[in-house]
Amino acid sequence: MDSRLISVDRWAQGSQVYFLTHLHADHTKGLSSTWARGPLFCSRLTAKLFPFKFPDLDLSLLRILDIGRWHSLSLVSHSGSETTFQVMAIDADHCPGSVMLLFRGEFGCMLYTGDFRWEATSERAKKGRDMLLSALKDDVVDTLYLDNTYCNPSYDFPSRQLAAQQVIDIIVSNPEHDIIIGIDTLGKEDLLLQISSVLKIKIWVWPERLQTMHLLGFRDNFTTNSTLTRVRAVPRYSFSIDTLEGLNTSHPTIGIMPSGLPWVRRPVEQNGDIFGSFLRNRYKRGKCSAQGEIQTLERIHQYMYSVPYSDHSNFAEIEDFVKLVQPTNLKGIVSSSSCYVEPIYYFGRLCGANQSTSQLRNRHKRKGSDEMVGTVCPDASYGDNNFVGSERKRGKTLKVKFSGVRLSRLSILRRKNHRGAKIVENNSDDQNS
Repeated sequence: MDSRLISVDRWAQGSQVYFLTHLHADHTKGLSSTWARGPLFCSRLTAKLFPFKFPDLDLSLLRILDIGRWHSLSLVSHSGSETTFQVMAIDADHCPGSVMLLFRGEFGCMLYTGDFRWEATSERAKKGRDMLLSALKDDVVDTLYLDNTYCNPSYDFPSRQLAAQQVIDIIVSNPEHDIIIGIDTLGKEDLLLQISSVLKIKIWVWPERLQTMHLLGFRDNFTTNSTLTRVRAVPRYSFSIDTLEGLNTSHPTIGIMPSGLPWVRRPVEQNGDIFGSFLRNRYKRGKCSAQGEIQTLERIHQYMYSVPYSDHSNFAEIEDFVKLVQPTNLKGIVSSSSCYVEPIYYFGRLCGANQSTSQLRNRHKRKGSDEMVGTVCPDASYGDNNFVGSERKRGKTLKVKFSGVRLSRLSILRRKNHRGAKIVENNSDDQNS
């Protein structure tokens, strides 16, 4: 059987069915209002948001995945043979509508996390855990495709609840200042709702964002009338030091960037050690008070704070997730040439993969005197990476093709990558796509 079957967060020609984990731009690169390459499966809330993101898309292409329910699909190969598989969507607790995808079929059992946050204190994550364990039962996950955005021990940022309280503390401690918070077109709603609830204020958002808030059911907490509030949520692309300096010429203003990425570059150590070559934390993390408050703040500019609020899992949460799933093989969905560390490097001991950490360490040694490992690569674009895992008991090869990644300059604290997987079944041993 040699047909291409399934694409996840990847929109090129050639697959029979397409799956979307969520509507963030790095997962929809290649998707447009004119896209019409096949049925597109997504969560009910994502389908509801689609007309705002892609207003002219043919909505008849959309297929709803109800969370927590198995859906059976049949596909036909070019040779005419039929294969049936099942898929379940599980809440990813990342942004509205985001899901993990659990596949089960002739190709084995596969779990694709998309972007996810696996907080122990999150009720949504607890429900997702119960749902995942119930769905797996005695099945073994042959391949886990993992959100490895923060797959390094340096990333130990706190829960979103604690980070949100830090944002609130900044606002309260600057009563004479206007506050602007940089957000995306989707996501960070819980942060804004917590600010609004605790401080009993409305938050300004731009008109398109207000439409999204209303669609999500949040009608009482947000406004487009700037005279009603001193706290504004603005698009990340308009959030900059230049903007803040301009605003401060007319009124005292402080900017807050909620992100898991307050990092700076550091040269690789002479011994090439992978742990010594990673990005250095710009805020002194790791210590909380007895009341659970973060004791240090990072003021990265006279007018700007960076707060470690992230909708991605930190390293400890990723490790907990891998321990729970215990996959046979493990692949990261975020990759780059010089910044990437395969998750198997840290978590190979937790699964049945055949790669040793010593082999992986050798891959990340410096290849030349001027080459650096583990640094942020500003505006660098990287090509495709092909990962192949074998389904030996069925004599087939499962091919998964990941799209390239683009990393932006950290000065705007915005990820510019895109992710995706293409699933291909092939009876031959040829692993070239």
